[in-house]
Amino acid sequence: MKLGSLTRRLGLAAVAFLVVAACGSSPSNGSASCSESTAKTASSATACGGMDALVAAAKAEGKLSVIALPPDWANYGAIISAFSAKYNITINSINPNGSSQDEVNAFDGTSRAPDVVDVGQSVALANTAKFTPYKVATWSDIPAGAKEPTGLWFNDYGGYMGIGYDSSKVPAITSVSDLLGSAFKSKVALAGDPTKSNQGLNGVIMASVANGGSLDDVSKGVDFFKQLKQKGNYVPVVGTAATVKAGQTPVLFEWDYLSTSHGKDVSTWKIYVPTNAIIGGYYNQAINKDAPHPAAARLWEEYLYSDEGQNLWLKGGARPVRQAAMTTAGTVDKTAAAALPAVPGAPQVPTGDQTSKASQYVVANWSQAVS
Repeated sequence: MKLGSLTRRLGLAAVAFLVVAACGSSPSNGSASCSESTAKTASSATACGGMDALVAAAKAEGKLSVIALPPDWANYGAIISAFSAKYNITINSINPNGSSQDEVNAFDGTSRAPDVVDVGQSVALANTAKFTPYKVATWSDIPAGAKEPTGLWFNDYGGYMGIGYDSSKVPAITSVSDLLGSAFKSKVALAGDPTKSNQGLNGVIMASVANGGSLDDVSKGVDFFKQLKQKGNYVPVVGTAATVKAGQTPVLFEWDYLSTSHGKDVSTWKIYVPTNAIIGGYYNQAINKDAPHPAAARLWEEYLYSDEGQNLWLKGGARPVRQAAMTTAGTVDKTAAAALPAVPGAPQVPTGDQTSKASQYVVANWSQAVS
């Protein structure tokens, strides 16, 4: 299914909400500048004196701290390198394999804290008090349902939940229930702790929908993993590129754009997406309200939502939130778009409320189910 359909499911009518902040002072040559105090509260590049002023302020800071961005996740390695080279800004990548919850837990008010985060929906909704509003220049391309109206968080890229597997080690998967068979003993894992990880949580949501549950009822997903545990099929290890390569997690619940990358290490890697449980979802960008490098944080967001940044996500197999608008404008990377995995059916996209309720249930019941 094309991204345009997915984003239409996420978006309703466009919402316009303009937040205006004071611009920086103008030096003697008449060009605008962006002071540190202005950058800390700027809700747009315009509010920081314009893009040139924002770039100058970010270069003056010279640093940016990001968190939980593995190089092989949605092409972040290339994105970080490109941004750093373009603006001569050093990027400190904190805890690359951390979860969404780990990201906001790192907000400690010190210079060590991350400037920006890339988090799942439930974590974004639960932590808006820690974020500051910001609207990128391409704000109007982001569907209304894919962003908080004032800019506290906004969708960045997404995909569909799938089950990747090494076809040389397990039989072909034709249904989620196949995983309960004896051929999958000590082989099935999640790519994140579902009590903290957005990816892990969506794996449980997919299992629930595939077993008669719904986006409003994740209990059947928790029950399914309890059955996997009882049969000895569930591996209590967070699946990563390293565990897949080592053969430790030959069956892994994971976003399709991440699962695809395992093919470079495991030539027999395949991906199964259940037609009765196509779960779509986006991650979200947000800026730390106490960002140690406020101008660089805002410039990072501008880069990610530029055509260049969006196409770099697309080259990583992730579906950028602006893909529909870029396709219309003719600026999308057509080769990368054509390489996206086919999705055989209509996706179900959890709302923020459904994701939050699912998270609450999993947090309350997961440990007992798989212990």
